[in-house]
Amino acid sequence: MAAPGHASKAVFVPVEMRPSQALRLWHDVSLGLVRDEDRDLTARQVTILLTVYLEPPPHTVRGLAAKLGVTKPAITRALDTLGAVKLLDRRRDDDDRRNVIILRTVEGALYVEKLGDLIVARAKDLPR
Repeated sequence: MAAPGHASKAVFVPVEMRPSQALRLWHDVSLGLVRDEDRDLTARQVTILLTVYLEPPPHTVRGLAAKLGVTKPAITRALDTLGAVKLLDRRRDDDDRRNVIILRTVEGALYVEKLGDLIVARAKDLPR
């Protein structure tokens, strides 16, 4: 993964997987996340985190709410949790004080990288 603020070129390789394998992978990765002693993130929180790290900035509360089809208060609640564990940060937009800009953090980048490693490891363990 590129460092925050640096562009990277992602290469996506299609993976063929049976539905039972996909569900096993989802289960195993979710179990790994639940067992994480530091954090127990909801699906919404993980989705927001991945959106901020996998899609180019800038990200705003308003923009995330529109993109994910949820309310701004739902985004704000998720950001409260993600901010408390230092995975994301936020600040007011100096140009338009109504906007709240979502910022990446070093801790968040490391967490996303660890999540990617977990997914790859669990995918290798799937029965063929």
